[in-house]
Amino acid sequence: MVAGIIDAGKVTLDPVHRFPNGVVELDGRLRWNITALFDHVLDGLALLATKYPEVESIGVDTWAVDYGVLGAGGGLLAEPISYRDPRHVDAARDVHAHDPHAALFDINGLQFLPFNTLYQLAAATREPVWGEARQVALIPDLLAYWLTGELRTEYTNATTTGLVDVATRDWSPYLLDRLGIPPAMMPPIEQPGSTRGTLLPHIARRLGLRQSTAVTTVASHDTASAVVGVPATDPNFAYVASGTWSLVGVELAAPLVTHAARDANFTNEGGLDGRTRFLRNVGGLWLLQESMRSWDERGTSVDLTQLLVDAAGLPGGGPLIDVDDPTLIAPGEMPERIATAVAASGERPPGDAAALTRCILDSLAAAYARVARQATALARHRVDVIHIVGGGSQNELLCRLTAAATGLPVVAGPVEATALGNVLVQARAIGAAEGSLDDLRAIAVASTNLTRYEP
Repeated sequence: MVAGIIDAGKVTLDPVHRFPNGVVELDGRLRWNITALFDHVLDGLALLATKYPEVESIGVDTWAVDYGVLGAGGGLLAEPISYRDPRHVDAARDVHAHDPHAALFDINGLQFLPFNTLYQLAAATREPVWGEARQVALIPDLLAYWLTGELRTEYTNATTTGLVDVATRDWSPYLLDRLGIPPAMMPPIEQPGSTRGTLLPHIARRLGLRQSTAVTTVASHDTASAVVGVPATDPNFAYVASGTWSLVGVELAAPLVTHAARDANFTNEGGLDGRTRFLRNVGGLWLLQESMRSWDERGTSVDLTQLLVDAAGLPGGGPLIDVDDPTLIAPGEMPERIATAVAASGERPPGDAAALTRCILDSLAAAYARVARQATALARHRVDVIHIVGGGSQNELLCRLTAAATGLPVVAGPVEATALGNVLVQARAIGAAEGSLDDLRAIAVASTNLTRYEP
C-alpha cells in the first residue's frame, strides 16, 4: 500500500503498509488466500486514511494470469488457484491438440507459458465447481470489485490471459467458444484511466474515507504499471522489470505478430495509451529468493548484502543455467534444483551460497542480454540503453553484470516503478497530471534518483 503525493510536477511515494503474500496448500491445490489479502488491503487503506485523510483516488495492480470465480450471488466460490499449481499442464497439451500455439498466437499474439489464463480456464472447466461459475474476475479486478461493487476487466491485464484478440483488443469469441466459456462470464474490458467506481458505503465507513473516493482503473498488470513508470528520456530503450519474474522487452506502437516473433516466444501485451509491450517472460529473482528461503529453513540463513559482496568477489565465467527452465517454477529445494541444472550442462555445481548466487545473477544477466538483442532484431527497434526497474534495480551486481552482458549502459530505478506508474495513471485521470505517456515519464524522471552503470 503506497501513497502517491503529486506536487510541483513530482511524485513522492510513501509506503504506508506492507504485508506478506504467498501461496498456501489447500484442498490439494496451491492457492492464493485472496480473502486474507483483501483484509490486508483494507488494513492498509485504513492506515492510509489516518495519515492522508483527503485521498482522491485508489488504484489496484497485481500479478497477472490468475483469477477468482464468482457464483450466482457474486460471492467467491473458492480461493483462487495459483499459476504455480501444476493443474494447467495437461490442459495446455489438450488445448494444443486442437489449436496449436501457432494458431493461438495468430489470434492473441501471446507468448506460450503453460500457466496462461487460457490453459488455467481449460483446466477449470473440468472441475465440479465450474458448474456454479457465473463470472471470472482477474485478481486486481476482483479486489476492485470488492471495493466498489463494479466488475469489469482492465485491458493490460486482460491481454495476459491469452483470450484477447490482438487485433480487436477485445475478448476473442473464437477462443471463448473453443474453451466452452460463455462470453457473459468475462466482464467487459475497460481501458486504464477510467473510473471503475467509488467506494461502497460500508467499505468507506470501515476505512474512514469519503464514499466519493474514486477507484481508478490503472494499468492493473503490475508490469504494465512498471513500464509506465520507466524513467525514459530516449525512445530507444529496452526495459527489464526485475522482480520475482523478469519481463524483458521494448515498447512498440503496435503489436508484432510475425512467425519470427512467435518462434522466439515473444509476447504482445497491452500498454498504456495503445502502446504494445513486446517482451518475453524470463526467470527472475525468485531463484535467489527461494534459495535463501531454503537456507533459512535449514538453519543456515545468510545476509543478502554480504552474500552479494561475496558473489561479486568471485571471477566471471562460471556456470550458467537456463533461468526459464520449467523445473525451477515451483517452490522448494531451489539450491538442489539449480545444482542439478548445472550438472546437467556438464559444469561443476556451485560449491557454496556465494557461488550459487553468482550463478543465478550471471544467468539472469545473460538472459536479459539475449532477450534484449532478440527484441531489437525482431522489432527493428534500436536500443541505446537498458532500464532496470523494480526490486532488481537495487541489486548492484545484477545491474553491472547486465551492462557487461549487453554492452549497453544500464539505468537502475525506480525500485517502486509499479507504484509510480499506478499513481501516474491515477493522477492523469483525476487531473493532477496531464499529457501523453511520454509526459508522464518526464514526471517519473523528475521524481526518481537513478543510478547509471556503464558497460
